[in-house]
Amino acid sequence: METNATVRQTDRIMTTRRLPRRFAQLLIGLWLYGATMAFMIESGLGLDPWDVFHEGLTIHVPLSFGAVTAIVGVAVLLAWIPLRQKPGIGTVLNVVVIAISVDVTLAWLPHAANTAVALPMLAIGVIGNGLAGALYVSADLGPGPRDGLWVAIVARSGLTVRLVRTSIEVLVLVTGFILGGTVGLGTIVYALAIGPVVQFFLPLVKIERPPSDGPGQPFDGNSAATASNAA
Repeated sequence: METNATVRQTDRIMTTRRLPRRFAQLLIGLWLYGATMAFMIESGLGLDPWDVFHEGLTIHVPLSFGAVTAIVGVAVLLAWIPLRQKPGIGTVLNVVVIAISVDVTLAWLPHAANTAVALPMLAIGVIGNGLAGALYVSADLGPGPRDGLWVAIVARSGLTVRLVRTSIEVLVLVTGFILGGTVGLGTIVYALAIGPVVQFFLPLVKIERPPSDGPGQPFDGNSAATASNAA
């Protein structure tokens, strides 16, 4: 019979062996997230709440969309400090990689000339964003800044996930709209479709945990929070 020490040692070995795949999957997911975000922007049909806010800010400051997402990400991370939420390597890379990816993609991706082009671009954006989310959630190396914010508020306040997350997203959506961000069909489609799309892709890209972790237990304690965002 295996001792607890033997099981823990085996788990550490299994975890270490999975790190290269987890790290690669994290980077692919974050890059794809930024690229598909650009497709939604150039479709002109509307963005998700945070990106409505980001786009609204770009109208008023001489910065690229990627730079704005990075600055907002850092600002949100600062809000983690009083909430005592701990970042992971995925949290930091979320800020950097997505910002670079969205700007690189926007540099070559043309704006949709008509609805016949815009609709497929929107579909690519939403479906690709869902796949990207599933990839980096499954990597389990830390939630994004915005996800971690509502997770920390829920943990410290005792309020429900639905109330906290909805309140934050309504606030950034309304603020972004006032600033001039694009709200439209894409905003509605994203809100309704992103959960089911991520849910579809999660089993296809999941990374198996060591048996002693139990089903659904994360390596670093943060994936449950991120997965709640994806579902």
